[in-house]
Amino acid sequence: QVQLVESGGGLVHPGGSLRLSCAASGSIFSINAMGWYRQAPGKERELVASITSDGSTKYADSVKGRFTISRDNAKKTVYLQMNSLTPEDTAVYYCTANIITTRGVQYDYWGQGTQVRVSS
Repeated sequence: QVQLVESGGGLVHPGGSLRLSCAASGSIFSINAMGWYRQAPGKERELVASITSDGSTKYADSVKGRFTISRDNAKKTVYLQMNSLTPEDTAVYYCTANIITTRGVQYDYWGQGTQVRVSS
């Protein structure tokens, strides 16, 4: 059994910052890439940022220069630091991780989502 648990969402004013965290737990042998997606009302889920096991990162154009993804492999946790937030960043944010379980099964796991709302 593997779980991803997100935290850190909430309501913030435009220009503000939030830091999301996502911790993986359970029968984990190793974690490959981790990432964050988001889904705004009426829109498709989109990739926000991803990070490989060796720290290589990728960002959506809309968040480059404002968001930073990082991970702590010892804690099995991925973070998303979000700065200069705008109302367009309002969405449910989901973390994902490509995990190899202790039984040797490789699968993409998802968190339950955390709401981020940017509003004055």
